Amino acid sequence: MAFESAYDAVSWICGLLAAAWMTRDLARVLITPFTLIRAVAAICLLSAAAGLLAGLYRGRHQRGSLDEVMGVGMATCVMALFLALVWPRLVGGQQAALQVVAGSAMFSLLAMLGARYMLFAVRQRARRSATATVNVIVFGAGDAGSMLIYRLKREPHSAYRPVAILDDDPAKRRLRIQGIQVLGDRTRMAEIAAMTGATVLVIAIARASGTAIRDLTAQAESCGLIPKVVPSVTELLTGNARIEGVRDPRITDLLGRRPVQTDVAAVAGQFAGKRILVTGAGGSIGSELCRQLHRFGPAELIMLDRDESALHSIQLALHGRALLDSDETILADIRDPQRIREVFDQFRPQIVFHAAALKHLPLLERYPAEAVKSNVLGTLNVLEAAAACGVASFVNISTDKAADPVSVLGYSKRIAERLTAYTAGQAPGSYLSVRFGNVLGSRG
Repeated sequence: MAFESAYDAVSWICGLLAAAWMTRDLARVLITPFTLIRAVAAICLLSAAAGLLAGLYRGRHQRGSLDEVMGVGMATCVMALFLALVWPRLVGGQQAALQVVAGSAMFSLLAMLGARYMLFAVRQRARRSATATVNVIVFGAGDAGSMLIYRLKREPHSAYRPVAILDDDPAKRRLRIQGIQVLGDRTRMAEIAAMTGATVLVIAIARASGTAIRDLTAQAESCGLIPKVVPSVTELLTGNARIEGVRDPRITDLLGRRPVQTDVAAVAGQFAGKRILVTGAGGSIGSELCRQLHRFGPAELIMLDRDESALHSIQLALHGRALLDSDETILADIRDPQRIREVFDQFRPQIVFHAAALKHLPLLERYPAEAVKSNVLGTLNVLEAAAACGVASFVNISTDKAADPVSVLGYSKRIAERLTAYTAGQAPGSYLSVRFGNVLGSRG
């Protein structure tokens, strides 16, 4: 900052000398060494004061930004005002003092802006020489895209180099951002990728919908591009990410909504120290239930399934080892009422999550009797055993297809819901059903 202040003062001294020479004002003035020293000292002090008032030497303005240009302009105006007031008194005998001040202001403004721009350009060129070689196409010429390109071009260790911009807005055609041109909309993605050698498409749209991200991701992959997205606004505001920290699309990006956060502290007390039984523990929903329940420290977590490989997988996920030699894994079929009663009599569970079911809709349309055996009669077997055992809480995992059912799966799960509701009125404890919609990562 001291160097900048000194340079600005020298610019003003040179500007005053040049303006005085051009107006022939120096020829009429007798300048003594004392007058010269006094004038130089005053210019240095006034230049520093003007720069400080404009915020030039306080680190307020980013190098090369419009704010810096405005700051230099403000400092020039303040300095010109100072000189208009004191210059005639510093150097007496001038006939064109105001013309000298005006001319020196123009000269100094160009000199200060030119030097700052040259410094900015040199730094930018040095940064570009150190950048990585991965060419990227940025989709989105709005604020997020502009900020991303600005950061990628300024970051010396950036892994990406923007080479083109795409945007569906016709008003942004031919727009240039940091020297990078908008070359068209998404229909030209494959063409632009081939032309620029880009291997990555960065989706830089603030608050983009899940549908938009899904469509762009699919199109990028069809064009041989690796899709990436910029961090969300929440991630940026919380400081967990930076705009140039592009990443792979997440499930939450594709959904287009925030995930629901569970109050773990409030839930944990319901399961800690309890004996919990999960039927269908090896399935998509049952295995995730087991993983979540295991965190809450139940006295026993009994995992029941008729698929031995599924039981092996969930035990391995929970403990890092799976010898299947403990009582927590139960190999049983809910279609066998005698076996289910034996399990309930042996473990006396307090809470039951009933997730065992057949759920592949096209297959059950072909074999409806199997749906009845598992989803209806199997559920009845579990309900009767739970009621006889005095279970305190029973949760039947159902599906949204049970609402106004039109399929075998929907009807079988609807009957299971009605059986659960009937048991709720006959047995002590809480018996209820919950309906799941489409489950991400599900096997069916």
